[in-house]
Amino acid sequence: MDTHVYIDGFNLYYGLLKGTAFKWLDLERFCDQLLPKNTVKKIYYFTAKVDARPQDPDQPVRQQAYLNALATLPRVEVHLGTFMSSVVSQVVVATDPATGRYMKAGGQPVLKTDPVTGALDKAWVHKTEEKGSDVNLAAYLLRDAYRSACQCAVIISNDSDLLTPIRMAKADCGLTIGLAPPRPKGSVELKRLADFKVEPRTHLLASSQFLDPVATNSGSVHKPVAW
Repeated sequence: MDTHVYIDGFNLYYGLLKGTAFKWLDLERFCDQLLPKNTVKKIYYFTAKVDARPQDPDQPVRQQAYLNALATLPRVEVHLGTFMSSVVSQVVVATDPATGRYMKAGGQPVLKTDPVTGALDKAWVHKTEEKGSDVNLAAYLLRDAYRSACQCAVIISNDSDLLTPIRMAKADCGLTIGLAPPRPKGSVELKRLADFKVEPRTHLLASSQFLDPVATNSGSVHKPVAW
């Protein structure tokens, strides 16, 4: 089947790539190997530009190097959302003095309370949220479905917010939906809704790496050294 692949970049990174040596991922090669029985016509990659942080000032440089490498792939389209930062007051979770990890009771986190008043303990925190990727993914999925641009759509995400657009694409357009969840413990509802599921296993990541350097129209781009 002619297939389009829709990748939530942050789901892919945090669910499958973080902490590995496989971040220099050639998405065309990866999707072709992940879906050997499908004809992958287009790959959408949804992400947002990251900001430099005191503990990691080179983060935007590494990301831009990767985006420059992706720009050499003719079947890949990159669509950027945004990051929003705010300072909010949030309830503090109790921690175990012995391990330093947060405590649970009945499967739920234990909220820290004031020992005198019993009121919930709160703290001001700097909260950063990525905005737009899930909406952009849903919009391009539905556009392709209603235009009959492909026979099959494969979603690389664990985001349960995609349930409604996927249901619409299936019910209204008869689109076949595949799921490649970056995390094994992803949305159960998403897995049930998909017509088929494929596992993005580690050996596929290892065999789908860009060359280093990658030739571009203006020269070449190297894989970041410390990544």
